Amino acid sequence: MSCVFCDIAADKLPAEIVWRSQHAMAFLDSRPLFPGHVLLIPAGHVATLADLPAAQVGPLFQAVQKLESAVERALAAEGTFIAVNNRIGQSVPHLHIHIVPRRKGDGLKGFFWPRHAYDSDEHLRETAEKIWRAL
Repeated sequence: MSCVFCDIAADKLPAEIVWRSQHAMAFLDSRPLFPGHVLLIPAGHVATLADLPAAQVGPLFQAVQKLESAVERALAAEGTFIAVNNRIGQSVPHLHIHIVPRRKGDGLKGFFWPRHAYDSDEHLRETAEKIWRAL
């Protein structure tokens, strides 16, 4: 199976690379929310965050820290939005972390979808207990 991000990591497809290490790389999103929207990927194919080996989680998120700070400084942004989609909303089935420069009044309203409240306090507690049991 072909993976666009694996091909970018292997230099088989062009991308505007802003950072690279032995295990990860970052490049500009070709369909950015705003200029400076960076995608950070593990160099080897990993489909979702849950599939990322534990030993790689820390180094990958240390790269997120480095990149979000650089994006803010480079673009004089007031902050950043960091996001990961797992399967749903994942346009390329390869783990990628979005690092998006933000400014007050930029038009993005928190999350990009409507929020759905819990039906009741009991629903809230039942949901928390389901997650707790799964852990």
